[in-house]
Amino acid sequence: MSSLSISERLEKKRTLHAWLRWQTEQTAKEIRQLEAEEAEEKRRRKVAHAEMRWKILPSRAAEGQPMLHRGNCRIDDRQTGLLDQTELITALREFPDVEMCEICNVWGSLAQFGIEKPRPRKAPGRN
Repeated sequence: MSSLSISERLEKKRTLHAWLRWQTEQTAKEIRQLEAEEAEEKRRRKVAHAEMRWKILPSRAAEGQPMLHRGNCRIDDRQTGLLDQTELITALREFPDVEMCEICNVWGSLAQFGIEKPRPRKAPGRN
């Protein structure tokens, strides 16, 4: 038998309930924080993956050349068809006249392969 009165036992239970509710709220906050961190980590991995890849987009003009972009170039936000280093070298052999995007400055990432900065493109209609 308990030596505490009903009102004392009730107060202990209320105190315990309040503490458990506080613990639950703290745990829920931690879960939300960890979920946000996990989402940010996934986003960063996706960005890093794209930054280490390249993509070739077909020419929009019939007489044009395909254009090489960094994987994270904003001209084309699709993350599909990204080329790794081996695929890039193969593509550059297949398309030696490929144009390089001037927005994402793709040629800078190619220095590690001994690829020189290309000559500036000629404006259409100029010789």
